[in-house]
Amino acid sequence: MLTIYEEHAKVFKAFCDEKRLRILELLRGGEKCACVLLEQLDLGQSGLSYHMKILVESGVVESRQEGKWTHYKISDKGSDYARKLLAELTTPNTLVENNACCKR
Repeated sequence: MLTIYEEHAKVFKAFCDEKRLRILELLRGGEKCACVLLEQLDLGQSGLSYHMKILVESGVVESRQEGKWTHYKISDKGSDYARKLLAELTTPNTLVENNACCKR
């Protein structure tokens, strides 16, 4: 069972590679077949599969099979989760006393 931090890391791992960012940019235009992504990226089949696995596991991208090809699109639910997670992790928590160890 993954910890919450491992789940969060999956989301950010999806964004920390320039090839995955390029894939996300392409998917902003709508659903794309893996065959189309292969044409537009400097990647082989195995390279694309590797990056798509990370994007899908993060929840930011959804996939569906149609015949022998997989089609990918940005997940509304996953992208909303990523936005909220980033906001949560970068917003100061005012309920916890800051630097409590230094205020003696």
